[in-house]
Amino acid sequence: MEFKYIYGPVPSRRLGSSLGISPIPEKTCNYNCIYCQLGRTNRQSNKRQEFFPLAEIIRQFKDYQVEESAYDVVSLVGEGEPILYARLGELISEVKKYTSKPVAVITNGSLLYDPQVRRELCNADIVLPTLDAFDEESYCKINRPCRQLNYEQVVKGLISFSHEFTGQLWLEVMLVDGINTDEAALLKLAEQIKAVRHDKVYVNTPVRPPAEADVRAASQQVILKACELFNGISIDMLASGAFYSDISDLREAILSIASRHPMSRFELAGFLQSRGVEDTQSVFAELERDPQITVLNYKGIYTYRAKKQLK
Repeated sequence: MEFKYIYGPVPSRRLGSSLGISPIPEKTCNYNCIYCQLGRTNRQSNKRQEFFPLAEIIRQFKDYQVEESAYDVVSLVGEGEPILYARLGELISEVKKYTSKPVAVITNGSLLYDPQVRRELCNADIVLPTLDAFDEESYCKINRPCRQLNYEQVVKGLISFSHEFTGQLWLEVMLVDGINTDEAALLKLAEQIKAVRHDKVYVNTPVRPPAEADVRAASQQVILKACELFNGISIDMLASGAFYSDISDLREAILSIASRHPMSRFELAGFLQSRGVEDTQSVFAELERDPQITVLNYKGIYTYRAKKQLK
């Protein structure tokens, strides 16, 4: 059986072993972030839709054969912005009927100004919104949002949600060298973060090949400074687990994972070893010839990203 909407578990440095649900078509988002590991957004929209039938997503979730002990959390994220899914609240509630594990939503937080979106997200156990920018200019440079969105609106929505939500709220800040990494930018971000009721702040920087080639990672010194100002933790300090797929065909298993979560050569090697593959170099060579795989060299780290055909 093909599982179009369910994948994993995959390792998450924040959430442990994560069983993923993808309710959004590939690269459908209301942002076009310069650092996105999936590349540029090619379906930019701010309109919420039921892109895929809710009943079919839930049916696949029920049929996906993974023991609860194999994962720590169910994550709604996938290949686009999950809060664009018009029946998100129902999706969260239905998923929780079939698992005792927490349900997390990884989101850019852009639509939290909408009271309906806030109500739907309150069904989740963990929400992980992004806050990268400190003003309208940096917002447009980093996140490149749909024209219907503006920074003040988005931040006010995030603050409102944080005071309504009773679950865990974990902020993520992506530091992009030269845009939000100088002292003034970090201090402004720190002020915004203080206004948000949160449980954790994760500080990140691009480590996989970004959408734009000129994007540069923040220095370790800047990351440590940000962690101090935000009372946060660097994602680099978190341990990462191993990838998993129940797809028996090795190539198809790799394509399934890498279409949603590009894998570094180190991560791929761990996955291959977990499946008893000894000659990993031959697999690397085959993938580098595979027309469905893009191999990117980012700072000496090779990353494998699966291509998909537009429909």
